[in-house]
Amino acid sequence: PPVPQGLLRAARRSGQLNLAGRGLRDVPPHVWRINVDTPEEAQQNLSFGAADRWWEQTDLTKLILASNKLQSLSEDVQLLPALTVLDVHDNQLTSLPSALGQLENLQKLDVSHNKLQSLPEELLQLPRLRSLLLQHNELSQLPEGLGQLLSLEELDVSNNHLTDIPTSFALLVNLVRLNLACNQLKDLPADLSAMKSLRQLDCTKNYLETVPSKLATMASLEQLYLRKNKLRSLPEFPSCKLLKELHAGENQIEILNAENLKHLNSLSVLELRDNKIKSVPEEITLLQKLERLDLANNDISRLPYTLGNLPQLKFLALEGNPLRTIRRDLLEKGTQELLKYLRSKIQDDGPGLSEEPPVTAMTLPSQARVNMHAITSLKLLEYSEKQAAEIPEEMFDAVGTNPVATVNFSKNQLREVPPRIVELKDSVCDVNLGFNKISSISLELCGLHKLTHLDLRNNVLTSLPKEMEALTRLQIINLAFNRFKVFPSVLYHLPALETILLSNNQVGSIDPVQLKGMDRLGTLDLQNNDLLQVPPELGNCENLRTLLLEGNPFRTPRAAILAKGTAAVLEYLRSRIPT
Repeated sequence: PPVPQGLLRAARRSGQLNLAGRGLRDVPPHVWRINVDTPEEAQQNLSFGAADRWWEQTDLTKLILASNKLQSLSEDVQLLPALTVLDVHDNQLTSLPSALGQLENLQKLDVSHNKLQSLPEELLQLPRLRSLLLQHNELSQLPEGLGQLLSLEELDVSNNHLTDIPTSFALLVNLVRLNLACNQLKDLPADLSAMKSLRQLDCTKNYLETVPSKLATMASLEQLYLRKNKLRSLPEFPSCKLLKELHAGENQIEILNAENLKHLNSLSVLELRDNKIKSVPEEITLLQKLERLDLANNDISRLPYTLGNLPQLKFLALEGNPLRTIRRDLLEKGTQELLKYLRSKIQDDGPGLSEEPPVTAMTLPSQARVNMHAITSLKLLEYSEKQAAEIPEEMFDAVGTNPVATVNFSKNQLREVPPRIVELKDSVCDVNLGFNKISSISLELCGLHKLTHLDLRNNVLTSLPKEMEALTRLQIINLAFNRFKVFPSVLYHLPALETILLSNNQVGSIDPVQLKGMDRLGTLDLQNNDLLQVPPELGNCENLRTLLLEGNPFRTPRAAILAKGTAAVLEYLRSRIPT
């Protein structure tokens, strides 16, 4: 099929040409010559409008030939020296032209999902190449000089037939992501540790029996995937202070040492399922940021109860282990119940990790952090103005079976909603988390189905999750002084909302039709946002008794009208609705 002239004309203007999915078996010569030949229309029509001045054309910088039936690329690719992106993934290429080496501006080359068996040496001459995608080909080796691609930030060679990695890889000091998954690698060169920018390393599904200990010195590494190999142990990680995710499931790991874990201060995901681990060291409690721990299908017979003290743990998988101390029905109740049980056992076994003096009848109130009177008489759980990074476990432990109606954790340094707040879901109706550093709303908060008042002012929120729709009784929400750039759409779906306080954010627009559907909304505060215009249809929201719009960059309604109050503003807006 020919390439339509209109597409070529547009490409001369934009510098981009997308010919994906056109069933092409060859690239027509005039595509390669798009910046060389005088265009056809120039011969036919000599009265050019400003838009058609072909001599002012832009050099082609982006060429997409993906999902065609190409078996080869012409050496004429060198006629497009300005190319920065060349995408030929999902074709039937068995080789690449050596002329690729002349595209010295090329930054991204995607030749994945082809039938390549080798790469031309000339490819190594591309000084600006940042992304090289070679996954799903038939490569059995990589050129020894691959390390010359010094600008490379992303390299994907997964799903090939590689048995080893060139040692020159060590020179790729700007590489951020390296994917080696689904090959036939038996070992990794220790020199990889020189990749000082590497954040993500994926070695899933190879034949690795060990990981070089030097690899553990990679200071920038954040995600390491070692699933589906033949590892018998984990390396020690003395320098991986930033490692957030370690996936090593489906191996043959038998022993988990304290040394493997104790330096991983940033780890939030530890996935070790389907191994042969027999025990978990107490030191696992040093992983204070751990959110997900997957130990399913191992040979673990007992757990350290101190696991219950991990403050951020949201997901703990233990099924398929011969645990003697934990009943199966408890495992099925989910993570929070399990952690609660483990914590209760710490008390039975002695103080464990708790440094606080135990609260006894003789303890003076000043010593105890928990105000039992507030909990039992006032139904109030308060831990505010402490500048604390997390709420102490004993606050929640003290609640016991007492119904708590009000929670006040304001004026701290919380970065997330305390997960155990979900334990109060059957009674709590007023939650204050204002003046913290919370950046996202957790599902635990969305489970507080009796909530009527929610104060989240002065945090760093940019969005609210759809799951908040479950808060069907919520009447008042305070989101002032956050970082919302758009009106959180979930609010439109909360039928009981009467008051929305959203001042001092960066909201750029609102949907008057959805607002009109909120029958009970009486107060809407949008002062000091980025509203460039106020939609006239907002005037139809006749239930609004208080509408605050001062401090936005819109021109109308003018300040004089705003000063007259809500009724006058709504009437003015209605008068502007086009009839």
